[in-house]
Amino acid sequence: MESLNANLLHASQRTGSDKQAWLNAGGGTALRQAFADPAAVFSAIKEANLRGLGGSGYPVWRKWEAVAKEAPRPDKYLVCNGNEDEPGTFKDRLLLENTPHQIIEGALLAALAVGANRIVFYVNPDLSRSLTAMQAALDQWQFGPFLQEASKVLGHAVDMELVPSSGHYIGGEETAALEWIEGKFPFPRGKPPYPAQFGVHGCPTLINNVETLAHVPAIVRNGAEWFRNQGIGQATGTKLYSLSGDVLHPGVYELPMGTTLNDLIFVHGGGLLSGKPLKAVFTGGPSNTLLTPADLDVHLDFDSLRERGGALGTGAMIVVSEGTGIVKRVAEYIRFFAHSSCGQCPPCKTGTANLSRLIDRIDTGRGTADDLATLESLCRMLPGSGRCHLVNGAVQLLDSSFRHFRHEYRAALRS
Repeated sequence: MESLNANLLHASQRTGSDKQAWLNAGGGTALRQAFADPAAVFSAIKEANLRGLGGSGYPVWRKWEAVAKEAPRPDKYLVCNGNEDEPGTFKDRLLLENTPHQIIEGALLAALAVGANRIVFYVNPDLSRSLTAMQAALDQWQFGPFLQEASKVLGHAVDMELVPSSGHYIGGEETAALEWIEGKFPFPRGKPPYPAQFGVHGCPTLINNVETLAHVPAIVRNGAEWFRNQGIGQATGTKLYSLSGDVLHPGVYELPMGTTLNDLIFVHGGGLLSGKPLKAVFTGGPSNTLLTPADLDVHLDFDSLRERGGALGTGAMIVVSEGTGIVKRVAEYIRFFAHSSCGQCPPCKTGTANLSRLIDRIDTGRGTADDLATLESLCRMLPGSGRCHLVNGAVQLLDSSFRHFRHEYRAALRS
């Protein structure tokens, strides 16, 4: 893991569950500032233009504003979403293991900004080291001075708890997380109402990703301008990029938001294994789009990738070298989505199953031109048929692979 201009994983902040080491590294400074002026937290986040880093890229201040204006009924919740489960994404677990106190501080700052008195850290149970680190850190906060002061400022006792998620991929969808926290199966909810109005047990609820909340203490401590200036071009701050696949130095890299794809792969990642040429990159995890060598100059931020028809998503970049079949890789990811569909929406469950069946036929040389035509027809019919993004993500990946590698699908068909 390499850190440049690091806000999240500076060496002095990799304190694990040692609260005193975290305090010695400057932890708690932002909270002390916020106790004196809670409204300044919201202002700093808005001016910094922090965006949701769990994949949406939605302006954080807008989510916060929607929750802040709601009255408690009888509580307000904040959920720190750490269900990280998509192939190629492994940034949040690094933060949970190495900087749990920073995440807790970020969550408390957000709670002060929106008036939340119930904080839930929602973590994938498969991330056993993350769960252990977070529980050990939370144990050190209970009944401590920071929690007492936050309770005094809010006028309500602040409760913090760690809730292992269901472990299902779909459990990371924000409304599915609410269902699981309530003790139900994590079926996504229909929207509206949105969590800001009707969240956990009907209470106003703010849901932010681990990486998003981990940025908050540094922004409050150092100021919005400091954060904005670390990005490249119009992008702001830094971003954790999960780099994997056919690359010499895979890992998590904290770099300026807007770093180019070329620099991530060839400067920080050391280039491709065995010096092979680059063929493609699955961007933002497999539920997004493919980029090709023609896109190496693209800046890895939300807006620049959208202009290329792509998406930053979680910041996962899965590198594929020449010699690897795209149809086979896409088939593996579509199989993952079919397996992960929760079954609540029949078009999604049957649709992803059919997508997987058809692409498997093509990949194994049993597919026909009619199978490919049916696959493309399903991609036109299925978007928007589910309550969550799962089926849309599968279709988006297929559409992108058709656009760039249709010749590989045709070559794989039975003659």
